[in-house]
Amino acid sequence: MENLWKKDYVSRKEREAEQLRNLKETVAHLRKNVPFFARKLEEKGITEDDIKSLQDIRHLPFTVKDDLRDNYPFGLFAAPISDIVRTHCSSGTTGKPIVAAYTRGDIDIWSEVMARTFHMIGVTPDDICQVAWGYGLFTGGLGAHYGLERLGATVVLNSAGNTERQVMLIQDFGVTAWMATPSYCLHLIEVATEGGVNFAKTKLRIGIFGAEPWSDGMRKEIEERMRVKAYDIYGLTEIIGPGVSSECEAQDGLHIFEDHFYPEIVDPTTLEPIEEDGAEGELVFTHLTKRGMPLLRFRTRDITRLHRDVCSCGRTTARMERVFGRTDDMLIIRGVNVFPSQIESVLLSIEGAEPHYQLVVDRKGSMDDLTVQVEVEESFFSDRIRELEKFERLVRDKIESLLGLRVGVRLLEPGSIERSMGKAKRVIDQRKQ
Repeated sequence: MENLWKKDYVSRKEREAEQLRNLKETVAHLRKNVPFFARKLEEKGITEDDIKSLQDIRHLPFTVKDDLRDNYPFGLFAAPISDIVRTHCSSGTTGKPIVAAYTRGDIDIWSEVMARTFHMIGVTPDDICQVAWGYGLFTGGLGAHYGLERLGATVVLNSAGNTERQVMLIQDFGVTAWMATPSYCLHLIEVATEGGVNFAKTKLRIGIFGAEPWSDGMRKEIEERMRVKAYDIYGLTEIIGPGVSSECEAQDGLHIFEDHFYPEIVDPTTLEPIEEDGAEGELVFTHLTKRGMPLLRFRTRDITRLHRDVCSCGRTTARMERVFGRTDDMLIIRGVNVFPSQIESVLLSIEGAEPHYQLVVDRKGSMDDLTVQVEVEESFFSDRIRELEKFERLVRDKIESLLGLRVGVRLLEPGSIERSMGKAKRVIDQRKQ
């Protein structure tokens, strides 16, 4: 196992030499085995022989989600079906789902990067780890499961949902690490608190959260109420599932496993690479080692920044900042760009506001309106109309100050917003209805 951890500490020169070799091999593999990519590369007039340095990646074509949908289900497989041992899919919230394919070697890579994820978070073979991500088409459950087994930890296969049982197992099994979406974690905390559970009396010490954006305010809320240290991990079905990047114990960005996934930051408008460290832009990934269904320059639509300096933990892998928005779920309200995560950060800074909210967008005439629905503490609804109105103005003023945009605010009683076992539905766009 020690050789796995060493991969995170090699010099940048050594890593980049390996990345270049594997990039050329991936391009050659795709040209030979995937007509879609062979055609795209021919249109660009580029082969693996034209890639002399990592900077030449800018000449390769981008891949977007529509390419995966257009080639549904197996059109982008780069290995014969006899070599594909597993498929996963995205949630398929719009049309057909996105399909991901894995060879036996790809599954080994996935197990490896997840083991490295848990190791850098501080999970050990002595930990009892409860997985509350879904098992099935979704990549979360099995991705975490295989990584934990590779590490040698004990796995509790609970999957998503059945919250009362989640709480029971945390107590009865002496669970030390629990993982889920952050919004589901908040729901579990609510259920446990209503049942009289004191997390300080459990053995929980680590919370691992991913699959949706979350803020530092939400991290603080989870850590204080669940009595854990909360870590962020990042992944995409199109790339591998969970295991693309992870925080370490320093929590100074998420380390990308860039020996397998080559990261870029590009300008989301011009699509030109931005090589300056710390510059904001859209995150793009290219597979370097995956063989079942590798992708070139996949546009994640996630907005973040990259840092390539050595982390205080000693790891030399590039680090991405927590995703703070997306180019495709960004709301444009009367010419102003609005990300749900911006509003979440405001709400979590206000005492009395609960961490459950939705943004409702509607069109009145030719103008777009944004209403923020947020749950508040029960005490606000105890015949204190003036207090409620005062609090509503406070929330509205803080949001408008941040956005420079007039918004409506609707205060809701606790439990009013539907809870999700997976990703929370943050935006209701009634303009599309």
